[in-house]
Amino acid sequence: MLLQQIAASAAHHEERAPLWAEPWVFGIGIFAILLVLMFVTWSYTNLGNRHAAVDEHADPHRQHPNKHDHGQGH
Repeated sequence: MLLQQIAASAAHHEERAPLWAEPWVFGIGIFAILLVLMFVTWSYTNLGNRHAAVDEHADPHRQHPNKHDHGQGH
């Protein structure tokens, strides 16, 4: 029923709102925005390499201690 209402409304309003730019401008704009977002995401790829990896110690006072620490914590 909803599709019938949409189709009836679309048939009733044949005229469309004018675009403020050519259709290709919207495509280029969206592409540019996504490209900027890709470079922002890519700029965070080296954050894991800032410091040397440190082994996690087995803390016996943790709320949920690791049951598989193989005796390294004591």
